[in-house]
Amino acid sequence: MSGFTRRQILTAGLGLTAAGVATSTAACSSGGANSDSSAEDPSGELSIMVSSANASDSAFEQVNKDFQEKFPDVTVKFTTVPNDTYEASLSSRLTAKNVDIFVAKSMSIPPSYAEGSEEDSVRLALAGGMLELTDQAFIERFDSSVLETITLEDKLFVVPTGLSYTTGLYYNKDIFEAGGLEVPTTYAELQEVLSSLKDAGTTPFGIGGKESWPAGLYMLAAVEGLFPSADAKADLAEKLWSNEVKLTDPDLVEILKRVDLAYQNAQDNFAGASYDAVPGGFASGDFAMIADGTWNQPVVDAAVDGAFEYGYFPTPMGDDAASNDHLTGKVELMLGVATDAPNQGAALAWLDFFSEKETYTSFIETAGYSSAQPDIEQSEFLESIAAYTEEFSTPWSHYWFANNKAGQDAAFPFNYPGVKPLGSGTPEQAADAAQKAWGGAF
Repeated sequence: MSGFTRRQILTAGLGLTAAGVATSTAACSSGGANSDSSAEDPSGELSIMVSSANASDSAFEQVNKDFQEKFPDVTVKFTTVPNDTYEASLSSRLTAKNVDIFVAKSMSIPPSYAEGSEEDSVRLALAGGMLELTDQAFIERFDSSVLETITLEDKLFVVPTGLSYTTGLYYNKDIFEAGGLEVPTTYAELQEVLSSLKDAGTTPFGIGGKESWPAGLYMLAAVEGLFPSADAKADLAEKLWSNEVKLTDPDLVEILKRVDLAYQNAQDNFAGASYDAVPGGFASGDFAMIADGTWNQPVVDAAVDGAFEYGYFPTPMGDDAASNDHLTGKVELMLGVATDAPNQGAALAWLDFFSEKETYTSFIETAGYSSAQPDIEQSEFLESIAAYTEEFSTPWSHYWFANNKAGQDAAFPFNYPGVKPLGSGTPEQAADAAQKAWGGAF
């Protein structure tokens, strides 16, 4: 997902060579890189592979069903792969040349100081292993400001499926009302809410720590609260790469201290709890809040099933309200087409169908994504958080590029997996391990 994603939140592809572009395009009867994908009806088997998530899986399955009804000569072979094994699976499929549409992890070129740390999907695209989509007619349906964030060297290689917001908390309004609690807007207010909930015998947070990355959502929120502006995050990333600051500096250790606060206020044994089990615990009233992305709102909604009202607000990890008045968001699952796709024509026809207003509106409603197209009706839930999303703000993972020479403790680089009970250390010890791993790369 660059730093922290939904693998952590997104996924990756591996590189091919540019040599196959012209050959594959010429061999495809249903349209090449800059052609009209609706020139003729597609046929044959279409292979689509995505990283798995309950809501988006269901949304894709409906699109596939509707696509096959429109184009009965196409058989869609849809494969979902767990996030933790997606990269390896995609690498094998690309090498075997048996995948048409797949999810690309990142479309960000690192700044000069981090040259060479780009994701494999970026290398794949720039090497010619992904079909250029810049001039496809369906690209014009998407918001230009969103497309700008996923453009490589003035070229587009992916279609955005939507937007998700990553730094918020779902909260049980009934529990808050019963305790006379207001939505906290500062870190101090958050501490007061946590104390009040515990005094009332309510566990404040539910965390799915088994997969590790859900606990990292608190890290993303802490970075955002302490470094809320784009310039502050960009400056921090550059200073870490230039070693002008260290991960053991007090203001950076503070990030892990605020993560530790969340851990201390989570359910017992959360390190072994599954991410998929957390919405059910929230619905049962086992805890008052869960840190989760807006992508999972359909799952949360289904679990709660009207038992109580819930809401969503930015995790207030900053000291002042102005630092916590927004949600950071990311471009969700980005769909690309392999240059060596066996059925490139059907792949382009599918992307065209997917991006049609009716299809796309239905997809984002089921997936729980905010729209990457203009003039699309949003869900009541997304409308309820509109005040936090007026300006699209990108998270720490947009600015951070991991050094592949550094150890795992510095991958994010704030070592939230090293803090007890996910790890074995205090925030200071986890930060020290991260600094040693980071310093060893230079």
